[in-house]
Amino acid sequence: MAKTSKIIKQRQRELTVAKYAERRMKYKKDSVNPHLTQEQRDEAMRKLHALPRDASPTRLRNRDAIDGRPRGYVGKFGLSRINMR
Repeated sequence: MAKTSKIIKQRQRELTVAKYAERRMKYKKDSVNPHLTQEQRDEAMRKLHALPRDASPTRLRNRDAIDGRPRGYVGKFGLSRINMR
């Protein structure tokens, strides 16, 4: 069983990722768009870097739906190997 604080922090990160997803996608797209000027691309990259760290989806961790265990996660079922048994 994972610590309750870790599970709560994970939920907060999920909300942050959802909140900034649209902006993040736009800035990433603009930062590599060859039709924009270099200054516009640099500005998009600055805005992307200004977003909170927890807005990145790579900061999320797959956790067991029952007890929040972070290791041995089976994605097809959303459970850890222990709860699969």
